[in-house]
Amino acid sequence: MSYFTGLRCVHCGRTYNTNEVEYFCSACGYHDGILDVVYDYEAIKREVNPLALAQNADYSMWRYLPLLPVADASLLPHLQVGWTPLYDAPRLADELGVARCWVKDEGRNPTASFKDRASAMGVVKALEKKASKITCASTGNAASSLAGFAAAAQIPAAIFVPANAPAAKVAQLLVFGAQVFAVQGTYDQAWELCMQASAEFGWYNRNCAVNPYLIEGKKTVSLELGEQFMRLTPGSFPDWVVVSVGDGCTIGGVWKGLREMHILGFIPRLPRILGVQADGCRPFLTAWRDHSTLVPCEAHTLADSIAVGHPRNFSKGMSAVTESGGAFVSVSDEEILQSIPMLARKAGVFGEPAGVAGAAGVKRAVELGVIGGSESVAIIMTGNGLKDIQSAMRAVGRTIQVRPDIREVREAVAVELTA
Repeated sequence: MSYFTGLRCVHCGRTYNTNEVEYFCSACGYHDGILDVVYDYEAIKREVNPLALAQNADYSMWRYLPLLPVADASLLPHLQVGWTPLYDAPRLADELGVARCWVKDEGRNPTASFKDRASAMGVVKALEKKASKITCASTGNAASSLAGFAAAAQIPAAIFVPANAPAAKVAQLLVFGAQVFAVQGTYDQAWELCMQASAEFGWYNRNCAVNPYLIEGKKTVSLELGEQFMRLTPGSFPDWVVVSVGDGCTIGGVWKGLREMHILGFIPRLPRILGVQADGCRPFLTAWRDHSTLVPCEAHTLADSIAVGHPRNFSKGMSAVTESGGAFVSVSDEEILQSIPMLARKAGVFGEPAGVAGAAGVKRAVELGVIGGSESVAIIMTGNGLKDIQSAMRAVGRTIQVRPDIREVREAVAVELTA
């Protein structure tokens, strides 16, 4: 049974039935008229509660089906998405200067990123609409996840990426059979071109910033956090949830899921949200710090997944931090690179640059006094390190070149011992 009751514009507050509009508020337009999916939470409590979930054998994002806008459950994809592991990482906590630290490894999803949650939802909605093709613009991960889920559902996909997207992510697109447009320009230009193509050809639009259903997939990471912590530490929850920030959709989804788990009684209190951006692309931090509206900027960072100078879901992204009493911080590319081996060696999790930016952000927030040493954090690690091998190799040392001769190994070991 579906419990979503309609859509509400976050800008003007106007409400719509689900068959009145598809992507955005007709009064405000797609730049301002971001829609939010509305649910009947009192009815949902009968199906989503600790007892009911304890008896649910579906350990995927679809275990929270009453909290998702799915009209036809027969269209759910067969790929396993969600219920990713949550690791207690005491050595990482010591390194970052906090009391407790957990890492949720979203690199364990089918195409190795958090974006699979949104793409799974997008493909279901496209199938419900009987769309001929589905499209999105992406810096990499949303594209590869859409290509994978579209292939699984046998619906054609057209993807727009900047020409400088990491080769590993482009390879995924082509392997899954997507039609790939490598745009000679920025992500923002690729996004605008995708919007034009979607309108002209009638393709279903997976772009999170205009499609309200995609954030509903993203929020499932927080639904899982609520349930996992209820099992691990009943009656408690981390002080902070940490996430890297690009267009604002991910942090917005994380916050919505946490609010819902609080409404449903899974978590005793709401945490604060720490949004982490790169120094070379921090429009959220600038607006939050200056108490101003969005001022788009150029994006200069190796963390391609958060290289978004004009975040399209600014409203939901900003609300996540302001409503939670949280904060934004930014970190340098060098700090991001240093966090790749730090997370791998202290927690056993290999992340791409945007994925590990949260860990770098915690370290910066502790230095700034934003996060106290007695506080606890949960870091959402959004993408596997194999997505960007070039950056990983920049972050670590070189191999030791030897011939097949044990004497050369002895010499290398001796040098290491005397170093």
